[in-house]
Amino acid sequence: MGQTETPDARRRVWARLPDGTRQALADLPETDLRTLLLDLAATRAAAVTPADLMRRWRQDRFVRPAGGDPRALAAVEARIWHLLPAPVDGVELAPVTPLGTSSAVAPVSQNRIVTTMRTTEIISDATNTLAIEAATRRRHQSATGEIHLAAAHRHLRAQDFGTGRSAHFRLFCVVSSARDTGSGATEARLLTLHLSFWQRVLADLLPAAAPQLRLTVMDSPVIRERLDDTVLPALTGPVPIVEEPERVRGRGYYTDAALRIVADDDGQTVELGDGGFTTWTRQLMGDAKERCLVSCLATERLTALARPAGVSP
Repeated sequence: MGQTETPDARRRVWARLPDGTRQALADLPETDLRTLLLDLAATRAAAVTPADLMRRWRQDRFVRPAGGDPRALAAVEARIWHLLPAPVDGVELAPVTPLGTSSAVAPVSQNRIVTTMRTTEIISDATNTLAIEAATRRRHQSATGEIHLAAAHRHLRAQDFGTGRSAHFRLFCVVSSARDTGSGATEARLLTLHLSFWQRVLADLLPAAAPQLRLTVMDSPVIRERLDDTVLPALTGPVPIVEEPERVRGRGYYTDAALRIVADDDGQTVELGDGGFTTWTRQLMGDAKERCLVSCLATERLTALARPAGVSP
């Protein structure tokens, strides 16, 4: 169920129930609470009519189909997979992830997440889930190992994005995790991998849309040095890397450095993707030396601008 209710609405609902109900439910063992919720769902589902389904299909933004041509989208994503570097493993994620995946490792309100009745939540950001998989794989590696994962996944978020905007969308996500080796060398290596990959994708699919990768260093002199002497000299592709020191959004969510992927659409700048260093695998593994870089691109937005071979606009 989508958790978009206001505090006033929550207080109103709890006020209708007997005193102590909230604490009693909170104290239930996980399996008992799940049984209770599933029983309530079955009762409510038994009262649903075909007419109810038609009404919900028209009115519920969570269930309406996405716009756009899925054949064009599939062609774009197939091309992105083809361009993915060999060290990056593809992952086909489940539709759900453990409850608290986003709010436990990142400063994200659970109210933005669609929570299920089975102590899971619908994936709202696949980079969080890929970070869990990366941390799991890293535990089976030596300290010098690295994990690079990618997934193309449809996301669902509870917040209202405005008229005409879908509650669900597809992102192509990349997550890397490796141990710090000092002097920013690990961060430089991960940045170079991600940025060079997105350069290839944009050059291949959006050559006429003036794509850019915008990079912001966040209060890290070491990353600043590695950017100048290691990262930027290695990125000689046709898509420019433009520094964006004035960026404020994402501070507190990302650390050390953040990136944006943008392109031009009839004179308007369109944001296609985002990313940066996070503390997620560090938290998940309990190891302050772990470094994690995430980045993603909205493939439906990219498809609206791209003209993949063999697919009509």
